Amino acid sequence: MKIGIDARFFGPIGKGLGRYTQKLIENLEKVDNTNQYFVFLKKDNFDEYQPKNKNFQKVLADFRWYTFSEQMKFPKLIKKYELDLMHFPHFNVPVMYNRKFIVTIHDLILVHFPTTKSSTLAPIFYWLKFLAYKFVINSAINRAQKIIAVSHFTKNDILKTYPKIKQEKIIVTYESAEDFCLLTPHNKYAEILARYGIIKPYIVYVGNAYPHKNLEKLIFSFKEIRKAEKDLNLILVGKEDYFYRRLKDFTLKNNIEGVIFTDYVPDHELDTIFRNSSAFIWPTLYEGFGLPPLEAMSKGVPVISSNQECMKEILADSAYYFDGKNSADMAGSVIKVLNDIEIREKLVKKGYERVAYYSWKKMAQKTLELYQDGTK
Repeated sequence: MKIGIDARFFGPIGKGLGRYTQKLIENLEKVDNTNQYFVFLKKDNFDEYQPKNKNFQKVLADFRWYTFSEQMKFPKLIKKYELDLMHFPHFNVPVMYNRKFIVTIHDLILVHFPTTKSSTLAPIFYWLKFLAYKFVINSAINRAQKIIAVSHFTKNDILKTYPKIKQEKIIVTYESAEDFCLLTPHNKYAEILARYGIIKPYIVYVGNAYPHKNLEKLIFSFKEIRKAEKDLNLILVGKEDYFYRRLKDFTLKNNIEGVIFTDYVPDHELDTIFRNSSAFIWPTLYEGFGLPPLEAMSKGVPVISSNQECMKEILADSAYYFDGKNSADMAGSVIKVLNDIEIREKLVKKGYERVAYYSWKKMAQKTLELYQDGTK
């Protein structure tokens, strides 16, 4: 069987989606020596992927995401390879692609958060783009042979939003954090922390600064937290962009001290930031899976998370929960975890157990089964 994978998001270039795509391909290389794979990459990440299985072949597909060339030119390139099945790890399936495919839906954030605050575009252009996104998502979900959802929360969300979709069409395959257990020598800790201007003690957040991440509420709550924990700092790890710059402005305007923005941090240095933190904070209002809390748990860091439905599914009893819309509850939860040794020890123990529940290899094996079903 000839299988194609749209890997234009492969690696750090695609953030969480890039991690998923990378780990899927790397683990398919380990579990499948029968089928032939064509991995479509952009110029930016073409050299980053080096096949370790002779059945995997790279193909240059230098088409930007969400563009006319993606919709019109990418399908023509794919069709040249006469694939039995194509896997799109994101909703941006070209509408003109009319052969068999599987799509992974990570979440429906774009459908549920139609707000100009989540875009740098002028309102009229944002709403036009939003309608285009909505059309493409609807097309992908309806035309796919199978849909992969990264959580039961996402599966149920799809079923509620698109009631004509049959339940058996959607299969849940969890992501994992098992490969985040990198170890940095202790004598390098101080050097790495100093490079990012980080001063202990601190709590840490890792991720983007999109509005649904609820970081303004976190920073507002941190002002109250610091009244009880005067030396505590809040470290926000994420590549600087329009949303992080706007968050910096919000912090300055509200005169909130102790907030440190690191910009992008590579994994081997992120390990140090995790391990030296007092806790990991995750204030999200909506999530399809939520990988960073599991990353933190794999480093032995207690996790404090919003009680958003998906996070309770993924983290179970391994996190301390708060109401993400309630600043006082968020602040009180952080203060409680920082000062209760028994709770902290329990969270660390439960965190290690929870991380062990997930596996990239299992995810790849289940996806391979779907490939085989998807051609029937």
